[in-house]
Amino acid sequence: MKTAVAFVGVLATLAASADAYAFVPRHHGLTSVPKSTSSLSMKVHDWKRREADESAINDLDNFEFRVDNLKPAPGSRPSKKRKGRGISAGQGATCGFGMRGQKARSGRSVRPGFEGGQNPLYRRLPKFVGKPLGPGHIRKEYNLIKLDELNGAAPGSTVNFDSLFEAGAITKSKVPYHKVVVGRGEFTAKDITVQAHAFTKSARAAIEGAGGKCEILKASTGAVVEA
Repeated sequence: MKTAVAFVGVLATLAASADAYAFVPRHHGLTSVPKSTSSLSMKVHDWKRREADESAINDLDNFEFRVDNLKPAPGSRPSKKRKGRGISAGQGATCGFGMRGQKARSGRSVRPGFEGGQNPLYRRLPKFVGKPLGPGHIRKEYNLIKLDELNGAAPGSTVNFDSLFEAGAITKSKVPYHKVVVGRGEFTAKDITVQAHAFTKSARAAIEGAGGKCEILKASTGAVVEA
């Protein structure tokens, strides 16, 4: 018993003589942590690049880049993230999608362009004004008559869609407007008058070069409006 009392007394004496605040981390008596003297200034995560041997690639005078020796730099292509394989990587049970909510469900969460109900960007921007060929507009479509289909016409005759259809040179048309184009065959008819709703420049030049004449028909009545 006396030994225990004497031991407690010794401890009390040591505590009184020592600095009571020596254990505080900010005490002036503590020495600072020594700084690193290493000259390494690379990133921590580029260890694969530091350990790779790229001496052959850096020798530009003797190394030739080919398709068979091209490869990404070491460490630049990380492996695919494995989700749903445990909680250690933070992509475990919920795979990074949280507990519940619209964005945690399977399939597409929101449609493209949806901004939560506010006026989206594609509606805030003005529409592009150009040729009226989009939805809601009408584009005139022509039935094409090729020049080689006019070769059976007699010199000095007048040729149009009706006469060609009766002669069996062309088939019936789904549209009431007709346009004369060059085609692939050779044009051999001479001195004929061709009536149509439109002509291409090359077709008109070929007909007039062979001594013929081109007449434009009115779309509503079919009368000749321009020769």
